[in-house]
Amino acid sequence: MGMGTSNFVIRWVNFLTMVLAIGIVIYGVWMSTHHDSCKKSLTLPILFLGAFIFLISIIGFLGAWKNSSILLWLYLILLCIILVAILVFTVLAFIITNNGSGHSVSGLRYKEYQLHDYSPWFLKQLNNTNHWKRLKSCLVKSDDCNHLSRKYRVLFFCPQTQMTPSVPITLKQYKSAKLSPIEAGCCRPPSECGYPAVNASFYDLSFHPVSSNKDCKLYKNTRGIKCYNCDSCKAGVAQYMKTEWRVVAIFNLILFVVLSAVYFVGCCARRNASRVGSKA
Repeated sequence: MGMGTSNFVIRWVNFLTMVLAIGIVIYGVWMSTHHDSCKKSLTLPILFLGAFIFLISIIGFLGAWKNSSILLWLYLILLCIILVAILVFTVLAFIITNNGSGHSVSGLRYKEYQLHDYSPWFLKQLNNTNHWKRLKSCLVKSDDCNHLSRKYRVLFFCPQTQMTPSVPITLKQYKSAKLSPIEAGCCRPPSECGYPAVNASFYDLSFHPVSSNKDCKLYKNTRGIKCYNCDSCKAGVAQYMKTEWRVVAIFNLILFVVLSAVYFVGCCARRNASRVGSKA
């Protein structure tokens, strides 16, 4: 690849990533002032990521603009470190998310999840008391369970405190709903408990559970308790994390291919810069 072409590509690629990095930093600052404490915890990682991308981009941009072999060498070293980190993270992400899936329940469209199905890494993180306490506080503040009763307002009509089925189609709608893993695991007791549903967020706990599952005793109708202490809730979070990590891993594979091409062009630019320097 010619010197002019390789330098042009490196300059424009790094100019675009500098703009991207500035956008990431601005987004991190905006999150720190407009979101709750749960989402604010992501502020520092986002700011660090933006600053790191900006640093690498400006080194690559200046190296290509000034045709500096030293700056291009530094740029390639940092880019190589990023490529290795992306590859390691992607491989680990696929290994960690290899286990675990939902279990179909007769009569329900959504699946239920069991914690022991997931990888030991997930089990270690979710069974850590401090980690789960922070996660649980965020789950309580989220709208996952709070909005469930609004979407499915009435399942049963209760004249004179007697739970008498009203319009069966509303119950069918709830059972055929495609609940998210967190909604299925944290907002309701496991179906094996057998608690009759009064509505989408309230169950008749006077009914003696037919299962020995400890989650049946941990579930409460209280908004701040629900099934947030249940293993089924932890399993729902594990499934959510598994899905998100798989998306990130696939994105990383694409990013790895793109950055590998940029690295190749950077090598050409560095080689051309070294030739110009030796001739001078």
